[in-house]
Amino acid sequence: MLYHLLFPLHESVKVLNVFRYITFRAALATLTALLISLALGPGLIRRLREIQIGQQIRPEGPQSHQTKKGTPTMGGLLILIAVALPSLLWADLTNPFVWIVLSSMLLHGVIGFTDDYFKIARKRSLGLTARQKLVAQWTLAFAIGLVLLWLASHGRFSTLLSFPFFKHWTPFLGTFYVLWVMLVVVGSANAVNLTDGLDGLAIGCSLIACGTYAILAYIAGHAKVAGYLDVPFVRGSGELAVICGALVGASLGFLWFNCNPAQVFMGDVGSMALGGALGTVALTIKQEILLVFVGGLFVIEAASVILQVGSFRLRGKRIFRMAPIHHHFELSGWPEQKVVIRFWIVALIFSLMGLSTLKLR
Repeated sequence: MLYHLLFPLHESVKVLNVFRYITFRAALATLTALLISLALGPGLIRRLREIQIGQQIRPEGPQSHQTKKGTPTMGGLLILIAVALPSLLWADLTNPFVWIVLSSMLLHGVIGFTDDYFKIARKRSLGLTARQKLVAQWTLAFAIGLVLLWLASHGRFSTLLSFPFFKHWTPFLGTFYVLWVMLVVVGSANAVNLTDGLDGLAIGCSLIACGTYAILAYIAGHAKVAGYLDVPFVRGSGELAVICGALVGASLGFLWFNCNPAQVFMGDVGSMALGGALGTVALTIKQEILLVFVGGLFVIEAASVILQVGSFRLRGKRIFRMAPIHHHFELSGWPEQKVVIRFWIVALIFSLMGLSTLKLR
């Protein structure tokens, strides 16, 4: 909104011309989101404590986690507010990609909120059933796929896939692109959700991934840079750097309260929203394959659960002491803070690997 109010005045007030630059507005969105998080965080945590919205802990989990029972959860509401407001203030609201990503984030947040609410209401660590959660996620992802397909039919988007390391291999999916969107969005939302299990783990890794995609979004929306790096140019997608900047700022602000020992947990309302937003950004800038690299830690976390469940059902044996894999290292004797910081380092390495592929095409 401020962008639409201030930029039109640049002809009479020259200094306002700076608002035309995505990098400037992305920086403002990052700072605004951080300040909103720090300002609203204490009040939200206090309110969550007053209405007794406390985390339910899995009884089979590490014993050290039992002391966290009752810590306020659903703190992801702070993330949603801190991302949505700066995005509305500094992004170009005539850009359809802005609304697609914001809608994906907020609606995934609604699914996560519902899951968290049932956990609290039932005083158990289980909320929605797996089937209920997946039906809601697949339906939302299907809707996102239809919108992107509609944009493609009007020449605003493409259903081609871009692969790292391959310049000329760009498969055309056509209407099957909707199925691809569903796979990426649902996979991303659940992978981030599974990573949320230790103080600061998911939000720190999300911060790194969102920062990386802020760079990728700017590149995808800049014709000259995209052409030089031989990556798909998506007109208007650079505006998503503003939203990614807001995601980075909100993540930093939330980490202030979520670092060990956590004052608040994000809950599914935060983790699903972050994962859904990240997956949608990756799709809109045509870098969804690169999400496997940039979000490599999320992939490992999700894969550890799949392998654990598959192994137990097929062989009756577990591969890890506990899944997701961060709990395996905890039960192996690593202190929680050590697991978190080392996983952040791994997430950073994956992000750097993802960026390095830009010159390997």
